Amino acid sequence: MTRLSRITPCLWFDTQAEEAATFYCSIFKDSQVLEVSLYGPAGPRPEGMVMVVRFQLEGHEFVALNGGPQFTFDEAISFQVSCDSQEEVDELWTRLTDGGKESQCGWLKDRFGLSWQIIPAALGEVLGDPDPERSQRAMKAMLGMKKLDIAELRRAAGAA
Repeated sequence: MTRLSRITPCLWFDTQAEEAATFYCSIFKDSQVLEVSLYGPAGPRPEGMVMVVRFQLEGHEFVALNGGPQFTFDEAISFQVSCDSQEEVDELWTRLTDGGKESQCGWLKDRFGLSWQIIPAALGEVLGDPDPERSQRAMKAMLGMKKLDIAELRRAAGAA
């Protein structure tokens, strides 16, 4: 077994670790499941059940653990994905909300309850505009959105 990255996010699932890792790998380019480990006779889960899935998303390593129903995800932890285009925002939004739930301001929860922020790079451009009025108009527009719309953010920033 190769050594994990020095710091690796570990995602706690009840029983869906392998399903989640496979799902995430199907969405992001250059991603793969690296290793699947099973529980042995010592437990604490049934022997032969998937215990840990080590996987990589666009070069970043993750571990998914079938630890049991004691813990669930909440918005205190989310993964932020920077997108170069509206097409990329749209595709990731559609795939990650399939079976999940839209939130606001670019946030969503996937079918496993994990929170994601799908953020166009253009958001930093409009919110960081040196003209505070343009920036505030873009902020107001963003606060009314679920999936972020680059054209609408730019239109709002430019509206006078």
